[in-house]
Amino acid sequence: MKFNDYPLAPEIKRSIAKLGWKRPTDIQYKAIRPILKGEDVLAVAQTGTGKTAAFAIPVLQMIHTRKENQRRKDGIKCLVMAPTRELATQLDEVFSSLASGTRVKVFALTGGVEQDPQIDRLTRGVDILITTPGRMFDLLNQQVLRLERVEILIIDEADLMLDLGFIKDIQGVLGHLVKRRQTLFFSATIDEKIKKLAYSLVSKPIRIQISPKDPVSKNVDHSVVFIEMDDKRFFLERFIKENPEAKLLVFVRTRVRAERVTKAMERVGIGSLTLHGDMEQAERDAALEAFRSRQERVMIATDVSARGIDIPDVTHVINYDLPEQADNYVHRVGRTGRGDRRGVAYSFCAPQEHKLLEAIERYTGTQIKIVELDRQQYKETLNFSRMDNLSLDDLMKEAEEIMGKKKGKK
Repeated sequence: MKFNDYPLAPEIKRSIAKLGWKRPTDIQYKAIRPILKGEDVLAVAQTGTGKTAAFAIPVLQMIHTRKENQRRKDGIKCLVMAPTRELATQLDEVFSSLASGTRVKVFALTGGVEQDPQIDRLTRGVDILITTPGRMFDLLNQQVLRLERVEILIIDEADLMLDLGFIKDIQGVLGHLVKRRQTLFFSATIDEKIKKLAYSLVSKPIRIQISPKDPVSKNVDHSVVFIEMDDKRFFLERFIKENPEAKLLVFVRTRVRAERVTKAMERVGIGSLTLHGDMEQAERDAALEAFRSRQERVMIATDVSARGIDIPDVTHVINYDLPEQADNYVHRVGRTGRGDRRGVAYSFCAPQEHKLLEAIERYTGTQIKIVELDRQQYKETLNFSRMDNLSLDDLMKEAEEIMGKKKGKK
């Protein structure tokens, strides 16, 4: 089946064609028609399979059709909630690309920027509002944002949004919405607890789409290599230098480790970008743009960038640190192997991280392939580095000093 076979407006079909999409992915095929019929949907599909378009296309179709039959401003019709600013921005890009040529107005409302221009944009009329909870509640409390005409609620990355950190936010926003609405939950991962919470937030049965048993995309070849914690930087250096065409996203556990690894790479002549939650929004946006445009081919990030961010042409993901939450492994490795592209992910596992690896394997239901290193290969990698002999403690202290200087500037 092709997109041309769907009952979509010509404007939307033209936008889809401009994006080069001809046939729907599996999740799009299964979700578009139920959404067009007004059904509530809980969709679970692997990352990189086109989940955003699976709800953006039918929602745009419904709102575009309604706007053709009315001439007055009628308030926000669709509210899309996302856990991070980066994901909200990405959702805005997809919605806006698809809405090109239609009468549907899309706007992303996030924190980290001035409120006044956002308030002005809202007063001029918005049909689809994409937002993070923090800024949304700021404007709701100021009574400059009204949601009583919202007919469609979309919760993206539902497993995180329905977790303890966000469930109260979602329950709070429901009081501003009409009871008779369409509710859509989309995520790459979900467990029974979160599924029960999703059911509790709707009044009619949810159509559930089940992802494959292994939540890691079939386009990603992922494996683990066992490395001592203090030696990881040497292996990262060698991999980067021996793969000059690779575009790498390197995940670490904390912002301090992100700064430390960035500095370690700098010492051996490797430029890289850093992305973590303690950075100003403008800094985060600039780093993402530089990585997308390949001004630098290495980005060292915390899990702030693992959720839903679509960065083109990432060839490799390196889990420099294993994630403490097993489901974040799926989101991390899903940053490569997007669409029909192939991708590779390696996890550096230190002895003290073996329990984290076991948790990941239980979660994915698969045993991750092991890359065997003999003693000679291991020794060669340590000798390969021209890095100075600073100890791990010295590097940690240096990173903390860097972070302290950044805070001082603020």
